[in-house]
Amino acid sequence: MALYVFETDDGDVIERAFPMGGCPASVKVDGKIAKRNRSLEYQHAFVKGTKTPVKRGHGKWPMLPCVASGVQPSQANELRDFYKQRGMNVEVNKDGDPIYTSAKQREKALKIRGMCDKNSYN
Repeated sequence: MALYVFETDDGDVIERAFPMGGCPASVKVDGKIAKRNRSLEYQHAFVKGTKTPVKRGHGKWPMLPCVASGVQPSQANELRDFYKQRGMNVEVNKDGDPIYTSAKQREKALKIRGMCDKNSYN
């Protein structure tokens, strides 16, 4: 499933997941029609549960929440504490996914957890 971005005439931005190639041109949200906005899809994603845009793309920081290095939502506070005890200021969202602010921070955070990213780019 891929995320697609839609925008209402009022400027509200909504993300919806659809199968690749199965995205409609518009969706109905709270009685309003929201049209697909490819420009916003390319430029932004939103931190889950907020209206805060996070720039997306190769080499853009902060990164979207890193699901691959995340934990269960019930363990989010434990992961935050783990990073703090090791002198790292890594934000962890309520879903338990870290949000890294730089490639260096991501590399260090993964290393102290005994993880590595073979497809890493710095």
